[in-house]
Amino acid sequence: MVPETVDMQSHSIRSETRGDQPTAVMVAILSASEIGDWMPQAFESIFNYLSAKAAPAAGPPFARYHRLDETHFEVEAGFPLVEAVEGDGIIRSSSLPGGPVAVTTHVGPYDAMKPAYDALGAWVEERGFDPVGDRWDTYFSDPDESPDARTWRAEIVQPYRPA
Repeated sequence: MVPETVDMQSHSIRSETRGDQPTAVMVAILSASEIGDWMPQAFESIFNYLSAKAAPAAGPPFARYHRLDETHFEVEAGFPLVEAVEGDGIIRSSSLPGGPVAVTTHVGPYDAMKPAYDALGAWVEERGFDPVGDRWDTYFSDPDESPDARTWRAEIVQPYRPA
């Protein structure tokens, strides 16, 4: 697949083909208001687990969201891995799916990502593609290290199936 970049509502969208990516994650059912407090603790727990196992992360942390109802999500947060590791019951082995994905970058507060999500959805729909599974966000900024939310950067990925 040839990468394609278009501008959707001030968001540059590109198409990529990715391979399956092993991950180590924690999973929780949370309301939207609980996610911000839970996620840093989850990332820290997973990072410490991976360090103890001498299992290197293959990139920055991510979170995948599955909407359960109007106010709750099943959140899977963790790190991509060089190779899969066994979990311990709290930390699980998982994976991010391979195949075609639509990707955009969001700069700004993490709670202001809705326009980027909408742009990805519109890009997929306008091409007659079907979203496949839940989208995920990869976080390139650590709010503890960079307190200015206007500079935070995240990549949003939506897998899809061509029509």
